[in-house]
Amino acid sequence: MAAPCLEDPSLERHFKGHRDAVTCVDFSLNMKQLASGSMDSCLMVWHMKPQSRAYRFMGHKDAVTCVNFSPSGHLLASGSRDKTVRIWVPNVKGESTVFRAHTATVRSVHFCSDGQSLVTASDDKTVKVWSTHRQKFLFSLSQHINWVRCAKFSPDGRLIVSASDDKTVKLWDKNSRECVHSYCEHGGFVTYVDFHPSGTCIAAAGMDNTVKVWDVRTHRLLQHYQLHSAAVNALSFHPSGNYLITASSDSTLKILDLMEGRLLYTLHGHQGPATTVAFSRTGEYFASGGSDEQVMVWKSNFDVDYGEVLKVQRPPATLAGTAGNLTVSILEQRLTLTEDKLKQCLENQQLIMQRTTP
Repeated sequence: MAAPCLEDPSLERHFKGHRDAVTCVDFSLNMKQLASGSMDSCLMVWHMKPQSRAYRFMGHKDAVTCVNFSPSGHLLASGSRDKTVRIWVPNVKGESTVFRAHTATVRSVHFCSDGQSLVTASDDKTVKVWSTHRQKFLFSLSQHINWVRCAKFSPDGRLIVSASDDKTVKLWDKNSRECVHSYCEHGGFVTYVDFHPSGTCIAAAGMDNTVKVWDVRTHRLLQHYQLHSAAVNALSFHPSGNYLITASSDSTLKILDLMEGRLLYTLHGHQGPATTVAFSRTGEYFASGGSDEQVMVWKSNFDVDYGEVLKVQRPPATLAGTAGNLTVSILEQRLTLTEDKLKQCLENQQLIMQRTTP
């Protein structure tokens, strides 16, 4: 029997409850919960199970700018324009501890993969690292000369990447606390940055409508996408490492095939800017939020049953670059699949076929 046809991503559900623009979304590990933050100062925890009531967490005194579930899903961190970070227990009681993390708006919160530490970024131009237990301050990274919009740990927790309005992306060594490299090729403010699941490269979104992918070992630019007609506000890697999704002020979401270096889908759902997007931990779903106050949950469909395949697969594939011209003009050139990658694709296809054969 032939493998099932790949379908387009489909809108599964949309959640209404926020009273102002949605700024951030994140799925819990077990996919049972989806958290979102908003300019309305509230945090919502939505249940993926139909008919379950959402939790509305009130505590921040100003806009909630960022949310992140701990790796176990037992905790939820949020940052706000009120300069604080809150750590919530995402249950019906909605209890939280709060700490004054920065001297200006907190733009980003992200747990390390071991759940032991938390990195925060702020308009006070600093990146700070805290121990999750008792929210003890550990150290500060302060070489940016403008607002820091985003900071993330690498999958292995050894590196931190940060993106700033000083038009740079900086890579830091967590242990030495040194800046390893500054990527200065953006034509505008850098709004968002994240690590590829393999930890070998990073993708950065810019106000100049671009997405750039760099290799963190050679510091070379691997891919450069100019597909949006307005600022790119957020991005998220599929856990397989093969796809990247972007959210833009042009009101669209775009899904990029990183192995071939091309645009796969453009999704229209939000009225007005799409402000945030995130894949679920298995990649089966992704969520988006916008200035239209809506949170949308989409079924990926373009990587059939990847949740199951991921369990039997080796670690995520590393992104291929091109040997000569490292800036990949995606509409003219395609990244060639390596033999290794091709073999992996075929193996995945066989797995899917075995599972779908009656």
